[in-house]
Order: sequence, then C-alpha cells, then structure tokens
Amino acid sequence: MNATPAAKKHQQHRVNLHRSTDELQFFNLLTSPALFDEVEACLPEHRERLFPPTETLTLFLAQVMNSDQSCQQIVNQAAIKNITMGLAPCSTHTGGYCRARQRLPQEMVERLARFVGTSLSESSPDIWRWHQRRVLLVDGTTVTMPDTEVNQAEFPQQGGQLPGLGFPICRLVGITCLGSGALLNAAIGKFNGKGSGEQGLIRSMQDSFEPGDLLIGDAFYATYFFMAAMIAKGVDLVMEQQGARRRSTDFRQGRRLAERDHIVDITKPRQKPDWMTEEEYAAAPASIRIRECKTGGRVLVTTICDPAIHKSELGDLYKQRWQVELDIRNIKDTMGMNILSCKTPEMAIKEIWVTLLGYNLIRLLMVQSAVLADVLPRCLSFKHCLQLWVLWCQRVQVPEVEEYLQLFELMTQQRVGNRPGRIEPRAVKRRPKAYPLLLKPRQQARQQVLNFGHPKKLK
Repeated sequence: MNATPAAKKHQQHRVNLHRSTDELQFFNLLTSPALFDEVEACLPEHRERLFPPTETLTLFLAQVMNSDQSCQQIVNQAAIKNITMGLAPCSTHTGGYCRARQRLPQEMVERLARFVGTSLSESSPDIWRWHQRRVLLVDGTTVTMPDTEVNQAEFPQQGGQLPGLGFPICRLVGITCLGSGALLNAAIGKFNGKGSGEQGLIRSMQDSFEPGDLLIGDAFYATYFFMAAMIAKGVDLVMEQQGARRRSTDFRQGRRLAERDHIVDITKPRQKPDWMTEEEYAAAPASIRIRECKTGGRVLVTTICDPAIHKSELGDLYKQRWQVELDIRNIKDTMGMNILSCKTPEMAIKEIWVTLLGYNLIRLLMVQSAVLADVLPRCLSFKHCLQLWVLWCQRVQVPEVEEYLQLFELMTQQRVGNRPGRIEPRAVKRRPKAYPLLLKPRQQARQQVLNFGHPKKLK
C-alpha cells in the first residue's frame, strides 16, 4: 500500500524536524561504545590478513542479505569495490574468504545479534508497548541444509525418509519483540530427540525474559511447568488453550468474571515429565492461578487476572501473535534462510546467526525510519527496506548524515496492508516441472541413467 502525496509530505516534514545527529538514536547503536565493546570482547587473536574478522563479518552479512548468496558473488563484489576505491585488486578465488568464515567466532555473531535485538526492544518508546509493557512473541520453525555426512550426523533427516533421499533438518525457536520486530534470542536444536522440541528450546532461553514482560505464544507453549516458570519470573502469558484442555474447560467453575471468562487454579500434573529432574519437579508449585476466556472463537489462557482487562482486549492482543509468523517468513523466505548452504554443522549454525544479525540490523533501520516518520515499525515493508539497504551498500563514497535521513525517508514510503483475520489457502497455483521424485540415492540414480537412459517425463 503506497503512501498518498499528503502522507509523503507529512513524512518529509517529520524528517525535516530531525536534522540533528542526536535524533539518530537507534541508528547510532551501530557506532556506540557499547557495540564496539561487544565486538572487541569477541574478537579472537588474529594477524593482519586480507579478511580480518570484522571485514569477514561484513562480507558474510552482505552475502546473506543478497539474492545471490554464493561465496563467489561476494568475493567478486569485494574485488570490484577495491578497484572502484582505488585499492589494489584482490583475487577472485573464494578459498581465502571461506577459510576466514571458518575462523570467524560463532560467539561473536551470537552476542552481536542478541545485543542489537535487546537494545532495540529495550529502547522502544512506550507507545509501541501494551499498557507500557514489553510484548514478546515466540514461535518455532525448521530449516534444512546440504545433505552431507557431517550434517546428517548432527542434524538427522526426518525418520520417515530413506537414507540418501532426505536433507538434514534443524529446529529453530525465536523470541521477537512485537513493538520493534527485533529478534532478542534464538535456540537451535535437532528436529527429533530428547530436549529438541520447541518447549525444550524455549526453556533454554528463559533468561531472555525480564519481570514485567508479556509473552504471546500459540497453544504449543501453554503447558503447566512453562507457565509456572514464567509466573515465578514475573512474566505474564497470553496463549491459546491446548486442544485437550480446551475440550474440558468448564466456565462454571472458579471465579466468574464475565460470560465464558473465569479465574481457576490448576494443579500440578501427577506425572513428572521426562525432561525434568526429581528436584525440579518437587520445587514446582503445587498449583498456579490462571484465567481462561473465550473470545473471537478461541479459548485463551493467560496469567493476567485483572478484571479491568476485558477479554476482548486480550483477544485483540492475541491476534498480534501473527506478527511472529511474518517475522519467520522475512527471515526464511525474504532473506533466503529456508535452505542453508553451508556443508558442516558448525558453519550452518554460524550462517543462521549471521542471518539473524542481518535481520536485526534491517529492523534497526526500520525502527529509526519509523521514529522519524512517526509511524509504527510494523507498518513498514521489511523487504522494501532490505532492498534499499542492499543497494545502499553498493555505494563507494562515505555517506553523510543528510543522506542517511533521505534513506530513512525512502524506507517509510512503502507500507504493508492491515488485513486482520486474513485467511489464505496453503496451496500453490503454479505447477511444478514434470519430473518424477528422486526415490533412491543420487549415485544409484545416476548409474541407472547411464545404463537405461532418462525416464519419460510425467504427463
């Protein structure tokens, strides 16, 4: 949805009011002493090379943000940039850059990604919050990686697939900020196995929550022990009720607040979960107090028991959970992380974290643009801002502050539509190419083609 001429004039007026560099409060995070200290603390001992750690990270970020994410493309880009800047041309062979990526500390990338995301979330103005409370979103997804032996050993393919026919797959759970869109933390694990589920991964990130936070998640996270842990930390929850409990919810019990809206005490499950120790199970509270309400066709479970908060307000808040689905789409589809390219587990995890850092940097630009234009960051198009930044990075000259303000103004010109309750079929219209599925390892299929020729195309 394009901005009207009147809206564009208002945006330009807003930007003209903020000509001082002090108003670049979010963008200045990139050059702040705090970020510099984070980088310095993570830098390993290194000698001067063609690709030092900071230069390698810069190129790696440009690589994951580009539509062509090959190492050859980014090395070619670096060579051309050297020539245009009057520097000595470097080799276009990718070996040096690939080895530099392997030396890049994963801890450095993780800490920078978390630092930028947390700084954006904590610095967000109150108008982006819900009752002056920070709202966080949680959800999980999966990504696949090249079918190599080492990847298969660390992240096995799905159990129902025959050897040689599937791809290594890992699970990813992320925590994003509703107001700024920034990613605060992420946990990566196997697709199957003990402790690899979404609940296990979210438990490993409980330190990311602060007292007073409000967490929104789907029904998968509405478990007794997770809710009890969040209550103990002073974190409120708004989640959809799990299917089994939703069918047994009896609004005639407990303390009635309104129609199909009550407060009840639920007791600790008698059976200890497999992931829990006996000491942890004994330390868990015998019961917790929650609120259940039916609104918008859903049964919600929340720890917000204040009767002044109407259930319709909770329903409207829960609808915002869809934003985390859009965040995942931006990371996986827009930034191309759906299928990883690195052939070892260590590099694949590093590729994920570099992509998440790049995502947060784009969110930083969007937040700064939103502040200048007096709009919500969620109103801006992530893809539009990413495209502008990729083109902007191809500049040779060092930009002035005035030019950055013009860039932020461009980022505010493309808005996303507000379509609450949007429903789309999970189907594609364009037909795939008429090739049969690969039902045997590629080496065997290649030998069969040599012996008997290619099979006929499907009709």
